[in-house]
Parts: sequence; C-alpha cells; structure tokens
Amino acid sequence: MTGRYLDVVRAGALTTVQDLGRPGHAHLGVARAGALDGPAHRTANRLVGNPADAATLETTVNGCAVRAGCPLVAAVTGAPCPVWVDGRPTGWGAPVYVPPGAVLELGRVTAGVRAYLAIAGGVASAPVLGSRSADLLSGLGPAPLRDGDRLPVGARYGDPAAVDTVPMPGPPTELVVPVIPGPRTDWFAPDALRTLAAGAYTVSPASNRIGLRTDGPALPRARGGELPSEGMVLGAIQVPPDGCPVIFLADHPTTGGYPVIGVVPEASLASAAQAAPGMPVRFVPLGSEGAAAGNWCRACDSAATAATADRCAVSSSAAQEPAAR
Repeated sequence: MTGRYLDVVRAGALTTVQDLGRPGHAHLGVARAGALDGPAHRTANRLVGNPADAATLETTVNGCAVRAGCPLVAAVTGAPCPVWVDGRPTGWGAPVYVPPGAVLELGRVTAGVRAYLAIAGGVASAPVLGSRSADLLSGLGPAPLRDGDRLPVGARYGDPAAVDTVPMPGPPTELVVPVIPGPRTDWFAPDALRTLAAGAYTVSPASNRIGLRTDGPALPRARGGELPSEGMVLGAIQVPPDGCPVIFLADHPTTGGYPVIGVVPEASLASAAQAAPGMPVRFVPLGSEGAAAGNWCRACDSAATAATADRCAVSSSAAQEPAAR
C-alpha cells in the first residue's frame, strides 16, 4: 500500500465503497451495483477534483469516522449531516482539508439516509469486473467497512473545486415514483394500476441497497402461481406474494419469478436512496394505462392533472424524465 490511505475509526451502521458500478454483466448474473444516489456521488467527486467514476464511501444513517494517513482533501454530500475534523465542525457540501493524523467524522443524518464521502484521488480498493463497488447481494467488491480497516487512496487527479459550497436538492419528504407500466400488468387485476396510483404506501424498514420495499395495500392478482425466472432490470417493480411493491435498486438480483407491474426510469431512482422508513410513497403511472388510472404525469406528458405535476416536481428527478413508449 502507498503512503496515501485512510484508517477506519468508526465504520457506522453500513459504509461501503461505491463508484458508478459495473454495467454490462447482467448476463453473468452480476448486477451493476454502484452508488445509490448517483448525483450526490458525482457532486462529491467534483468538489475534490475527481472524475465521476472515482470511488467514494457511501454511509448509512449514522455516518462514519476515518483517520487521514496523509494530507487529504475531502467532501461530504448526499443526506445532510454534521461533519467534524478532530472534533471541530467543518463544511458539508464543500471541499475540506484534512491534515495527516486528523479524524474526519460524519455524524448522524438530519434528513435522508445516505451520505457520500469523497477523497481527492478516490478510494483505491482493488477493482472487480472493472469496478470498486461493493455488491451486497453477490458479495463482489470490497466488504462493508469495519473498524480498523485501512483503505488505500489514489493519487490526486487535479485541484478541488474553487467553491465554498454548491447547491444540492434536499432529501424528499415524499417519494414520488414515476412508473412505466409492464411488462407483466396482465398478471394483475384490472384495477391494480389504480390501486398502485391511489394507495397510501410508505417505505418499509426492510428496505436496503437491493430493493426499496413498501408497506401498503396489496396489489390484486389476476393469476395464481409464479412466473418462470426471467431477467430483472434496475428500477423493476416486482410484486411478491404479499402484494406490496418492491423497487429494485443497485444490488438487485438479475433474475426473478415474481411479476413486474412496472419499471421506474433510472433517472428517478436517486430519491429512493434517501427515502427513510415511514416516508410516504406516491406511484405515478405513465402512458395510456397510467392515464386510465387518473395519474398520468404532466411533467412527463401532457395529460396529467396539475396536482400530479406538482407532486412529481418535488421528486429530485422525476420531472426531468420523459415518458417512455
């Protein structure tokens, strides 16, 4: 290991190394993995002068603490949280100098779920299939951090951003989820999309990097039994036997036998990374089937009600995602 490194003082509830993931390996049964909140990951890297694909640390709820083995520049983004260097408060969402031997600590988030710690040079864990990301389902990549771990840090790419701070959207207070219906809507009762759109769903405490689980009304099925296993994509909304939708996130399985009632556009998944247990979830079906359910999104097409368009606008990215045909 080079002279550039971090020592983990406090690993927190779940802290993993993440970059932009390993796309292109689903045929091998390997999901993409990568940072759940891609915009926060990219912003942290920009603040310290890294390219977007440099590896960061993704923390969960109660942060982490690391000791610098050399002079470092760091930045914290994602869920808002207190940040300290050797016990002194310092900036969130801005480049921060960390002298050798100093402890950089991220505290408990004040909103959202996941914060991102970027270090100039990136975390230089050994890549697996072209990525340094930890995949919690397959076990590929580095294991979740433990107290006492030592992490290598790469050489600096360039100068940190010459800014005091950057504007970033805050975590949502309601998770608004645009849904492209299909491919297995025929496995559900005719009113299932209406139930999905009108149901009072909340984020389940059982959610993780594999999938965001929901609590709420069960979606009625038109068929019994299960499908033969078929391919699953990022953002697929799978419906297990309890009838409550599950949105597949970065570490999702690449095959499954429960029917998929719809798919969430990838650009709208970042908000799910910051959706805390108990947060209301509003599903907004798109296209002709969504219009029949009375919830076609104006931000994505022209047939929505103003109220639905307003709900989509509070999502970090739903309003930017065009409807798929």
